[in-house]
Amino acid sequence: MNIIVTGGAGFIGANFVYYEIAKHPEDRIIVIDKLTYAGNLQTLAPLEGKVNYRFIRADICDKDAIEDIFAQEKPDIVVNFAAESHVDRSIENPQVFLETNIIGTSILMDACRRHEVSRFHQVSTDEVYGDLPLDRPDLFFTENTPLHTSSPYSSSKASADLLTLAYHRTYGLPVTISRCSNNYGYYQFPEKLIPLMIINALHDKPLPVYGEGINVRDWLYVEDHCKAIDLIMRNAEPGEVYNVGGHNEMRNIDIVKLILKYLDKPESLITYVTDRKGHDLRYAIDPAKIHEDLGWLPETTFDKGIQKTIKWYLENQSWWEPIISGEYRDYYEKMYGNR
Repeated sequence: MNIIVTGGAGFIGANFVYYEIAKHPEDRIIVIDKLTYAGNLQTLAPLEGKVNYRFIRADICDKDAIEDIFAQEKPDIVVNFAAESHVDRSIENPQVFLETNIIGTSILMDACRRHEVSRFHQVSTDEVYGDLPLDRPDLFFTENTPLHTSSPYSSSKASADLLTLAYHRTYGLPVTISRCSNNYGYYQFPEKLIPLMIINALHDKPLPVYGEGINVRDWLYVEDHCKAIDLIMRNAEPGEVYNVGGHNEMRNIDIVKLILKYLDKPESLITYVTDRKGHDLRYAIDPAKIHEDLGWLPETTFDKGIQKTIKWYLENQSWWEPIISGEYRDYYEKMYGNR
């Protein structure tokens, strides 16, 4: 099959590309990526020259470019990772999130309709459900939890989800949606919590923690997420939505302290900064549906996954060192320098 992966030079997208090429070498992977700040072509460099891989630099909001690519490649499956995804950036500049995450998704689905693609899979987030109270550990997000967003980012993703389901009902487009919890692992952009803390600790720099660090997230190892998407796009019935969670709930402050412990760094590096606007308290996913329907369960414990992740960042400084200069450094200072 020909599989288009949008946003394939980003964190989860790139991991998915590597997973698909290893798991299904008979398929051809076509990556579309705009290469914004979070897209890194160096991540995919080892794949250059492979007969079952092609990279195309394009914006999913560019209707003509997308049409040309679909006409050339004749995809069987389209997996949409392309998205603006950082909550803080959405608070600073909501419009670009609406353009990419909503309009871009509609352009992709229109192309899927014209070219009779057999599956469009939308990669979404648990943030579309809003948050859960810290004092109710018995509560979890299910696929039937009402959408209740907190940020321009999550609102744009919820909008894209609703639009995807509308295309299924109105046009019969064979779609599926996955809503995942927080991912971690190789190739994650350094402004996200885990790589940011690892890199700052390595340099003995302050580790900025929002508020008191008591916000809880469900952490999912990225390879487990890739396995789930592969199962959904190949085996799930059109129109289905699946929650993909890691059963690894942890407070942000506990993750930071764990990273410091592994790196043998002092907790005095922790610096508490002004909390994020509208900061969600707790995310927790119930992945029972995907387990019952498709047999998926997360395989990587957080302890094992975080050790693998820290080891990777220690051994791949040549990947992340160029990223933490220039534009990224300017943004970092803006977000954390005076808080």
